[in-house]
Amino acid sequence: MHQLTYFVALAETRHFTRAADALGVAQPSLSQQIRALERDVGSPLFNRVRGNLTLTDAGEILLPIARRILADAENAKLEIRELGDLRRGRVRLGATPSLCTGLLPPILAGFRSAHPGIQLVVHESGSRDLQRSLTEGALDLALIIDARLPGDDRQLRSVPLLDEELVVISPREAPAPTRAKRMDIRALEGLPLVMFREGYDLREATIAACRAAGFEPTYAVDGGEMDAVLEFVHAGLGLAIVPSTVVGDRFRATPFTPPGLRRTVRLARRQDVQQPRATAALQDSILRFLANASRAGTLPVGVVVTG
Repeated sequence: MHQLTYFVALAETRHFTRAADALGVAQPSLSQQIRALERDVGSPLFNRVRGNLTLTDAGEILLPIARRILADAENAKLEIRELGDLRRGRVRLGATPSLCTGLLPPILAGFRSAHPGIQLVVHESGSRDLQRSLTEGALDLALIIDARLPGDDRQLRSVPLLDEELVVISPREAPAPTRAKRMDIRALEGLPLVMFREGYDLREATIAACRAAGFEPTYAVDGGEMDAVLEFVHAGLGLAIVPSTVVGDRFRATPFTPPGLRRTVRLARRQDVQQPRATAALQDSILRFLANASRAGTLPVGVVVTG
């Protein structure tokens, strides 16, 4: 375990001195452990050329496996500590930026109130990156978009949570993009759009919908994060396609004509490891919150619980 810890630290820093400092060990000790690991696996793990460190093919193979082993070992320790109750623990939750903005805050607030001793670590990223982090053991749970979970990934298990509508937003004080209550996707041709950066599921959904309608989108601003896109739209720079869950009071939301644009949000986790009690408790809280909100009719317009 020490050798794998040293290996991962060195692979991430690509520098013996920085890795040794991060680990709190002497550099000769780090070098000795790396050489011992290379002897154990029977292959060099690093290319050492003129002071530069790069991973060999063997090192590239070992790195995700080492990360997963270390994460599983940490999860095992946490699960053992949690055997008695849920007063302690940690859950690492991944979610897309739109879900962090719209859906997660009330869920996490309720969970924190019920389990104040459990540490919540939230990682915000695109669905592809979240899926990879789950596979490597860097996350316990992830809220992802359905199209990003290949059916042949046997390490991950996912359940559908909700189906949400994608709408066009514009400043509430500005004229609506159409006189009708709903707009055809083709009406966006030539209109300035505020576009999310590469890697956002919403960027891919917007571009795919425009191309399916026979045109390329026009960008007023390209490359924004969720918060920036909302601010740019509010400032009048252009329109954006976002989930109905993030609209809020500052924007006018215009839905598309049937069949519209929708997406499914899924809750994913690894199925080849035992789920710690704290992780299971958060999963139950997410499902319970959505079920209660659906019964009470307090879900945002355009959101339907499917789980």
